Formats: sequence, structure tokens, C-alpha cells
Amino acid sequence: MYDIPILAPAAVLVLWSMVMLLWVTATRFPAFARAGLSLDTAAPGTRYADVEAMLPAPVNWKSHNYTHLMEQPTLFYAVVAILALAGEGAGFNASLAWAYVGIRIVHSIWQATVNRIPLRVVLFTLSSLCLLWLAVTAVWVTLS
Repeated sequence: MYDIPILAPAAVLVLWSMVMLLWVTATRFPAFARAGLSLDTAAPGTRYADVEAMLPAPVNWKSHNYTHLMEQPTLFYAVVAILALAGEGAGFNASLAWAYVGIRIVHSIWQATVNRIPLRVVLFTLSSLCLLWLAVTAVWVTLS
């Protein structure tokens, strides 16, 4: 068995993304019913964007956050894989990966519940700085 500590935060972020997916589902389908929307009668090709305006903002916040977890974190997973393969998946890099994941989880909870922009920007910036450091490190170790 391999001991690559940086893989654990990546696995936790994947699991957190699934938690957010369940939260989206648990709020979205009841909101559809309250809005009089039925999946059975939806026109072929209907997307969430087509009905989003018909649902309450707090329902959409969870969906937006889930989408965000499919965006920037994909870079995180790539950087984690690079650092793990390069043998640099421990120590400060693993700690920074945990910081990234922790901040993203706080960001998710904040966006899904309160969604005040100033703190969201701070959380996003902090997590982005963690990711930037990891990305620069990945480039450094692969070019060395």
C-alpha cells in the first residue's frame, strides 16, 4: 500500500462533491413540485437553466455551488495527481491540499446557505491561492 498523504484531501473533496449533489437533489425536486414543474411533462431537451428562474434562490445556490465544484477543483485533482506521481505528495503540499479542501467545504456551506458575496470572494481567493501554490510547485518539481 502506498502512503501518499495528498490523495486523502482529493478523496475528501470528491466525497464532499457527492454530498453537495445529494443536497441539490434533496432541495431541487421538492422545489420543482412546489413550482408546479413535472419531469414527466417537461419538453425534450429541457435543462435546469430553462427553469432556474422559477425556483427560489436558496435552491439555486446549492446547484450553483455543485457546478463550482465541477470547475476549479478539476485543476486541484490534476495538481494532486502530478504531485503524487512526482513523489511530492506529503508535508507542506499535503497540508496545503487539506487547506484547499477545507476552505472549499466552508465556501460550499456558505454559498448554499447564506451566500453573501464578500465572504464568498475571500474564501474563493484563499482557496485559489492554495491551488496556485500547489500548481507552481507541480511545475517546479516536474521541470527540475
